[in-house]
Amino acid sequence: MHKWRILAASTALLLVGLGLGCEGFFVDPVLTGIAVGPAATIQTGTTIQMTALGTFNDGSQKKLSSNTFWSSGTPSVATISQSGLVTGVGPGQSVITAASETVSGSATMTVIVGGLTSIQVTSQDGFTNITYGSSEQFVATGTANGEHIDITDSVTWSTNPRSIPNVSIDSSRGLLTTTSGGTAIVQFEVIATDPTTGISDGINFTVRP
Repeated sequence: MHKWRILAASTALLLVGLGLGCEGFFVDPVLTGIAVGPAATIQTGTTIQMTALGTFNDGSQKKLSSNTFWSSGTPSVATISQSGLVTGVGPGQSVITAASETVSGSATMTVIVGGLTSIQVTSQDGFTNITYGSSEQFVATGTANGEHIDITDSVTWSTNPRSIPNVSIDSSRGLLTTTSGGTAIVQFEVIATDPTTGISDGINFTVRP
């Protein structure tokens, strides 16, 4: 009888020990998502610090630092260091991505020209006129801090007058297109405007039959 009591007590202690051991067992939470920020607008030559906030399968969140790989989708617009520091290089947009393990997140960075003082508009081929049914690409060159920068894709393009039969311009790319069938010679101005500063320039152009 005494042996049975000792055995029962030993078994109870063993079960308690196992229970405590199970409660002390810890499994690392699994990373399920990454939020990258800020999605901001910066000027060329300036920097901004990005952050990556990880979300885990237990509902917790933690700022990620080590074992995080940073990349820029368009390095000609913005570069990023492995510490998450973005530098504006040229006008446009770039997707900034942070990746850890098999999970990634991203944010879009917009870069504008800082210190813009003037814009010059030219036609890519040097033409001053085209015929109906053809097209012409226009180029905007900005002067900023003593440097000349291609800002064709970051200005807003328009014509004066705005509405011209058989003629249209892509407001974001500066591509002028015409349709066949026009019978009149039309003269107008192609204008590029910086949306941030309002600085603009124009060039006279002609479309003929």
